[in-house]
Formats: sequence, C-alpha cells, structure tokens
Amino acid sequence: MPWPSRKRDKGAVADKKEPDAKIAKTKEETQDKGEGEKSTKPSAGSSKSGWKNWKKSKESDSGGEESKITYCHWLLKSEPESRLEKGVDVKFSIDDLKAQPNQTTFWDGVRNYQARNYLRAMKLGQQAFFYHSNCKEPGVVGIVKIVKEAYPDHTQFDQKDPHYDSSSRKENPKWSMVDVQFVRMTKRFIPLSEIKAHHLAHKADGGPLKNMMLFTRQRLSIQPLTQEEFDFVLSLEEEKP
Repeated sequence: MPWPSRKRDKGAVADKKEPDAKIAKTKEETQDKGEGEKSTKPSAGSSKSGWKNWKKSKESDSGGEESKITYCHWLLKSEPESRLEKGVDVKFSIDDLKAQPNQTTFWDGVRNYQARNYLRAMKLGQQAFFYHSNCKEPGVVGIVKIVKEAYPDHTQFDQKDPHYDSSSRKENPKWSMVDVQFVRMTKRFIPLSEIKAHHLAHKADGGPLKNMMLFTRQRLSIQPLTQEEFDFVLSLEEEKP
C-alpha cells in the first residue's frame, strides 16, 4: 500500500490549533493522538438557540420520544499534514482516501487498547466522521463507512513499520484494524472550535454534545458517537459558519 501506517495514535500530542492544552504526560507507549482543549473558552451561550431548534426538529420527527443512548457511529482521526515517524510519513488526509482504489483503505496503526476495542466493536455499514487532526485547523471534513469489520493489523508484525510491536504474536495478535470507504465530503468543513462551542453550551443546558468524547477523552484517535451526537454535528453542515 502506498500509505503505510498513516493512522496512528502512538506518542499523542495536542493539535497545533490548541497550543495551550494541558495534556497529562504518561510513560505508556500506547497513548492516542488527539486534541487538547483551548485555554480560552468560547461563550457557552452561543449555541443554545441552535440546540433548541435541533431538539424541536428531532422531537417533531420522533413524537417527542427520547432516543436510547447507544454508540452506533464513530469519529476517526487522521493527520492531513506530513509528519515523519521513524522515517515514515504518517500523513493521510481525506483526499488521500479518495485517491485509493475504490476509495477504500484499512485503518491501521492504532496502538491504544481502548481505541482498539472500539475498532473491534465497529459493525459493517456503520458511518464515521473523518476528522483531520494535529493540523492548523482540526475538524470534521467528511463521512466514511465501515466496509470490513475488525481483523489483525498487519503493521504490528512489520519490523520496518513505525508501529511494529515485537510483543505481538501472529497466533494471538494484539492489534486490529477495519476497512473504511469514502462516502462523501461534508457540505462544509466543521471546525473543532465550533463543535466545542456547542459542547460547552450543551454541558449547561443538557444538549446532545454534553458528554461528547472529543472533549472528555480527547486523546483517543478512535471515538464512539451516539446517534444524537452524530446527527447534531452533521446538522452543522447546513448552518453558516
């Protein structure tokens, strides 16, 4: 494959967009890549009207019944800008995915146990946000779908790969990956800063993004989303930035 080990979560750092993030240091070698929160918080009240309008629309569609909280969608982080890791460029943007045969590729290089478990929980046909991470402007750029459920990540056995794991055995592999396929670009780029503004507002008024893992477990490169979280973030593509 022309893009070896491009989605990885080893040696996590904060996104360039958020230099003031306070991220706890760890000796673990399997930490995820992600975004820290900005030290200057946007106004929590800026998204209340948007949440109320969205909620009213959803209640109208469902007769006012609240949806059962389950994780059925995902957010996958990948780096759109070049960065060498053990001599290998781990860059992989959504345009790189679109350039792959059948616009499909394997999501390799995950080396965090919780993120791996999320990969193993993915089901055929489920959709995920493709999220550009560790770049000047992180955020959601498109939608992909799971086209092959979890199977052993071959990069764990490749000594030339930056994510080689000498402790993993072929008879009992530690790490898994899935195959994803491009579905579409979002109608507009949805930046982390905008999603965060809604998250802060929803923490105050009980909106769908109040517990979004992008902010509660921001270092994870593979994150689950509830139906409500996915629907709300997707609704933002229809709004003017």
